[in-house]
Amino acid sequence: MSANSADGPARLDVVLVKAGRTKIRYAGELLSDDGTRVAVRAPWAGSGVRDFGFVRFEPGDVFTEYYWRDRWYAVKEVRSATGALKGWYCDITRPVERSGSELVVEDLDLDLWRSADGTDVRRLDEDEFAESGLAESDPEAASAALAALDELESLARRGDFAALLA
Repeated sequence: MSANSADGPARLDVVLVKAGRTKIRYAGELLSDDGTRVAVRAPWAGSGVRDFGFVRFEPGDVFTEYYWRDRWYAVKEVRSATGALKGWYCDITRPVERSGSELVVEDLDLDLWRSADGTDVRRLDEDEFAESGLAESDPEAASAALAALDELESLARRGDFAALLA
């Protein structure tokens, strides 16, 4: 499917839902949607700087985000305002759903970070995932989420995400 029209790039609202509530909503540029994978580019949507200790997200950063309708994760390439690659931030999510100009993403708490040089690969928020109760309320989803995190960590440790995102 084409992402651009005669009027310019198509816009898409990314709606991140967590525990049944909208956590954040932001506008992005739809780069592609092939029916399985959706790619969006958006500026850092947070307010101000978010310093995780291992990476800082700040105004001017650009995220190229990849979502799948058949996978339990999203991969976000993070670049500084100058275009320097910071790394990849990955969210474990249910498969994405697109409805018109909205892309709805259900966050399942688990995350993974891979630095640009590949020396730092870390699993994040496993405590939040355990506290979420998903293992009890939806064991199949919890199992799929953990398998997705394992898959992403394996990909991150083997090399970059180029093959996954090509």
